[in-house]
Amino acid sequence: MMKFSHQPDKPRADAQYVSRFIDQDFLLSCDAAVELYEIHARDLPIVDYHCHLSPEAIARDHRFANMTELWLAGDHYKWRAMRTAGVDERFCTGDATDREKFQKWAETVSKTLRNPLYHWTHMELARPFGIRDRVLNDETAESIWNECNARLAEPEFSCPGLMRQFDVRVVCTTDDPADDLAAHLAIAADKDFKIQVLPTWRPDKVLALDQLAVPKIFNEYIDRLGVCAGIEISTYDQLLEALAKRHAFFAECGCRLSDHGLENIDVEPYTLVDVRAAFSRLRSGHELTASEAALYRSALLYELARMDHAAGWAQQFHLGALRNQNLRALKTLGADAGFDSIGPALDVRAIARFLGRLDADGVLAKTILYNLNPADNEMIATMIGNFQDGKTPGKIQYGSAWWFLDQLDGMKRQIDALSNMGLLSQFVGMVTDSRSFVSYVRHDYFRRLLCDILGREMEAGLIPRDIELVGGMVRDICYHNARRYFGFDVKGPLDNTSAIQ
Repeated sequence: MMKFSHQPDKPRADAQYVSRFIDQDFLLSCDAAVELYEIHARDLPIVDYHCHLSPEAIARDHRFANMTELWLAGDHYKWRAMRTAGVDERFCTGDATDREKFQKWAETVSKTLRNPLYHWTHMELARPFGIRDRVLNDETAESIWNECNARLAEPEFSCPGLMRQFDVRVVCTTDDPADDLAAHLAIAADKDFKIQVLPTWRPDKVLALDQLAVPKIFNEYIDRLGVCAGIEISTYDQLLEALAKRHAFFAECGCRLSDHGLENIDVEPYTLVDVRAAFSRLRSGHELTASEAALYRSALLYELARMDHAAGWAQQFHLGALRNQNLRALKTLGADAGFDSIGPALDVRAIARFLGRLDADGVLAKTILYNLNPADNEMIATMIGNFQDGKTPGKIQYGSAWWFLDQLDGMKRQIDALSNMGLLSQFVGMVTDSRSFVSYVRHDYFRRLLCDILGREMEAGLIPRDIELVGGMVRDICYHNARRYFGFDVKGPLDNTSAIQ
């Protein structure tokens, strides 16, 4: 057995060397953790079953003009940090030059210590850019800007090139039912393109009445959906018909998952007469009352879940975000600009009633529940055990820590809750939930944390010091469970190395 050492290198006087901290043993605090990571986690491919990457950018082999386009365009995590550090909006979303925006981000980075952005920034500089000899700050910004931009001009740094560098096998993007999926079709038609890029059904716009607010906006969307489906949508029944047609089209294009971004799950009692009347009011341009909107969402979410089950898909529910809370910013910058927060604890009874109804009707699909409020960790970890079917391993999943929780403490708390109240061995692992083509380092972040948790428990005698046993579970969580759970047809030299079946 080879010897793994986690001892730090001797300090040097060189200031650049001293500033290094993302080394090969980053987050790995003991020999067992290093061994688990090096042998069983580091070289695994990536299945990223939930992300917000642009399929159009992949299809056209897009190359980034510079680091600002790669790093800052659309990244509300960074924008929030910059605003908090006193950076004017013109350097976030405004008309400042790309070089000026990058400089302001570089100046902000030093102020993000203990925020995951500090780790992610330097992990991304290390891989794929190979910059390990300095941290990003106002003084190093110029050299890092020039060095990274030069790399972005290389063929290996196009969008598909970056995916290949990280050995990505599957990505599932996030797509509206009214999307034509032309980019997905183009990628699938390219026989030389080996990475599976699959759509994910995200029908939030037919449910999020509060977010759309104005009936005019809702109706414009329904009109567009009807054009895509080839159906004039005047009634609730026609809406279901249009959604069913688009659902089938997504399935033909390789879709395996749905996803819902909801503050909570509605399970209000309803009659079909009431739902039809509510939809007619919407189509007539009238706003619904809160109770009318709730019964409409309750009925439609159930029907969407039935479609997922019939298609053999998994369904995901990202629950608990309060979105677009700054109304001034919403008016000037639009949605998804970094003005969101964690919502109150979820309604446990509503989740149970929703899953229970589907289960009783025999139409409960594979389901992944994500919570944003950490107060809900143990609730979700126990809820998933209520609806396992004894046939499908891990049929109901506690999804990875996401958004505000995909940092070390949040991920550890999710892992601990799942371990204590469910089966960590069946977990389908990490996702990027990102729009960035270099955020795959988050998979490495998760893998290092997982190996450190298990390695420390091995050395403490809490679990066996059996590298193959524990390593098999690591491989499953980091790659194989997701591949099997979603039925992805992925083939490669590591695809038969799982030890936990």
